[in-house]
Amino acid sequence: MKTYTITVNGNVYDVTVEEGGAVAAPVAAPKAAAAPKAAPAPKAAAPAGAQGGVKVNAPMPGKILGVKVAAGQSVSKGDVLIVLEAMKMENEIVAPQDGTVATVNTTVGEQVEAGAVLVTLN
Repeated sequence: MKTYTITVNGNVYDVTVEEGGAVAAPVAAPKAAAAPKAAPAPKAAAPAGAQGGVKVNAPMPGKILGVKVAAGQSVSKGDVLIVLEAMKMENEIVAPQDGTVATVNTTVGEQVEAGAVLVTLN
């Protein structure tokens, strides 16, 4: 028999597997998961009127590998704004329309959640 520790959706389980392929039910109740990391400090608020009308959100959780634009930069529909690594793949987050970058709300190396506002456009 072999015992493994498996994490599923943040819950940790000890599982015993018999040699020969038979799987036993979990041996113990879920262990307490590690405490989540403290939320990062909130970003400085943009000046009034600087917030763009078009929000570009993260489609999935991941790590920011590259920020390809800066506030005030003009972009065309399809231009790469952010490079997001998720599940070992680099995903290019592109401009949904022509416009000017109003704010960039992330930095390289930051972990973001799905739905987080990465960039706003005017």
